[in-house]
Amino acid sequence: MGGYFGIISEQDCVKTLFYGTDYHSHLGTKRGGLAVLNKKGISRGIHNIENSQFRSKFEDDILKFHGRSGIGIISDTDSQPLLINSHLGRYGIASVARINNKFALIRNAFKNKTAHFSEMSGGTISPTEVIATLINHGDTFEEGIRYAQQQINGSCSVLLLTDEGIYAGRDYYGRTPIILGKSTTGLCAAFESTAFVNLGFEFEYELGPGEVVLLGADGFEQKLPPSDQLKICAFHWIYYGYPSSTYEGKNVENVRYRCGAALAKRDDIKPDLVAGIPDSGVAHAIGYANQVSIPMGRPFVKYTPTWPRSFMPQNQSYRDLVARMKLIPILDFIQNKRLLFCEDSIVRGTQLRETIQRIYEYGAKEIHMRPACPPLIFGCRYLNFSRSRSELDLAGRKAIAEIEGNAETVPDTYLNAESDKYAQMIEKIRKRLNLTSLRYQLMEDMIKAIGLRKCKLCTYCWDQQG
Repeated sequence: MGGYFGIISEQDCVKTLFYGTDYHSHLGTKRGGLAVLNKKGISRGIHNIENSQFRSKFEDDILKFHGRSGIGIISDTDSQPLLINSHLGRYGIASVARINNKFALIRNAFKNKTAHFSEMSGGTISPTEVIATLINHGDTFEEGIRYAQQQINGSCSVLLLTDEGIYAGRDYYGRTPIILGKSTTGLCAAFESTAFVNLGFEFEYELGPGEVVLLGADGFEQKLPPSDQLKICAFHWIYYGYPSSTYEGKNVENVRYRCGAALAKRDDIKPDLVAGIPDSGVAHAIGYANQVSIPMGRPFVKYTPTWPRSFMPQNQSYRDLVARMKLIPILDFIQNKRLLFCEDSIVRGTQLRETIQRIYEYGAKEIHMRPACPPLIFGCRYLNFSRSRSELDLAGRKAIAEIEGNAETVPDTYLNAESDKYAQMIEKIRKRLNLTSLRYQLMEDMIKAIGLRKCKLCTYCWDQQG
């Protein structure tokens, strides 16, 4: 997916920009970039972060950068920020977006016979450059941002580094957040409010869906008002978001505790130990264990000093190797134990199946799994949330294909947790993963745990309601 951080200050902001961007490293694994505005122009650095941390790649760059405003990006798609010159003036742009109609927009741009796009590695065109081309249709930056939002099928949130200040434009339906923080010397705009506390910022304002503001060192000006069409991704709370972040007034860690508690309230299993699949399943497990007063432990610990995240490498076999090597078992908490694991979700289940097999090999008597959300059945249309090439790779869709003979279409009965078809689907997944038992979170319990009305959430991955 990706995450952004922008800052405008009364003093040099480079160090704060560097650390603020670094606090978004959990959101992307492909490219990291910084752009800083000063009197000489915009200085920029972009590095590949697929096999090393953002921080290690930019330690030399920040010694050369100077300026009072800048934007940073951790991207899971293209190299950013881009530097643009247009009739609107010079600007840097960073985006978190998914453009389902990218090629149609490119073809339409070519009809003008004046548009052109730079080529990325692999012969593709940068989605951020497509967004910039759309923005350049406007007579002002805010008009251009709104035009881009209206033309894009998918989602688009942007930060623009300009001579006037930093423009922040939240996605038209608010699928990704933009949150403003205020310090004694300036303002910042971030995806994750977790970046605020240690950098001296306090919460100032959260942009509404489609809202555009212009940040200055002494405050911000609303350029376009928000709409009431909020459809923020529910998965931010279940998996993506960092525990200390808060969106729409709902803290991520608290939501995960409530998710775990909701799972426990509907359960009748009495395991010896409750555990979370690290890292994102741990908070759900805390909520579960607290609810039923069953000990929580760590049958696995992550070895992270040299092994990066399991989804980072592009090669599937290497991702599987990383997933195996980074999890180290603690046999005292596995042998002859009945274990219940909480997990944020089950996507394909490829790595999870291998992990479960290893736990059995280490001597576990029973393994129960409790995902904190309903079965993922549909591929995300609004965020780049999974590396799966097809939604048919999803564990839920594979199970439906086994039952129905194909899974090109999904009968509504599979979305009803009280139906026989739903029970058959869950049983297929349970058998494939070799679990003692498998029970998913109910949709109504997940929504209650988040604390927003369903009409304000995007739940497309589970029921195509987005």
